Amino acid sequence: MQQGTNLFDLTGRRALVTGSSQGIGFALARGLAAAGAAIVLNGRNAQRLAEASAALREQGCDVAELPFDATDHEAVRSAIDGFEAEHGPIHILVNNAGMQYRSPLEDFPAAAFERLLQANVASVFHVGQACARHMIARGAGKIVNIASVQTALARPDIAPYTATKGAVGNLTKGMATDWAKHGLQCNAIAPGYFDTPLNAALVGDPEFSAWLAKRTPAGRWGLVEELVGAAIFLASDASSFVNGHTLFVDGGITASL
Repeated sequence: MQQGTNLFDLTGRRALVTGSSQGIGFALARGLAAAGAAIVLNGRNAQRLAEASAALREQGCDVAELPFDATDHEAVRSAIDGFEAEHGPIHILVNNAGMQYRSPLEDFPAAAFERLLQANVASVFHVGQACARHMIARGAGKIVNIASVQTALARPDIAPYTATKGAVGNLTKGMATDWAKHGLQCNAIAPGYFDTPLNAALVGDPEFSAWLAKRTPAGRWGLVEELVGAAIFLASDASSFVNGHTLFVDGGITASL
């Protein structure tokens, strides 16, 4: 832990952010870079990944690309082991990759349910384990999993998504329980409703936006930049004794009936 310095300074740290070519992942990568971290962007779409990297480089960020499918255990292990061997440590992991699918539960396709499990839960396990093996050997590391307001609450037509994000919350607790003794801090951020590509259908629905404004004490959609402070906190020495915690960044929606 840093002594007598800025506890939120990430200079000299390298952060891998999965699913970071757009939306929340890109915003978090940009925010961690502004705090001093070198960034490793990840995604499956090579063109979007290259565009995201170029955008960060234009802002003066130290950025690398590491394309892999976060749902493929062997591909994840190979990519992370190879990167560490060639470029050095990944000090911070942000497990952001995920997907959404909306359907009434009674009609929810089994194949879509399986894809959600892989994208939202298995990916956290695969990438978390691959990075943690190196962090454990070094006796230090930060893992930040992206959960959701649905970690605590359900709403119509997304029951399987709710199940996956509940699993992310508990997997975060399990990571902390197993790995805190090795010097790792493993926590989660649970965003409320943010204006992102994943929520495009809801953002474009005036009825839903009106409902959200009434339901959320802050009275509005969140902006992705408002997640950055929580990410820097959990990625930095400021959270050296925070472990297994899910930090809700939701405008108060989980605090209010």
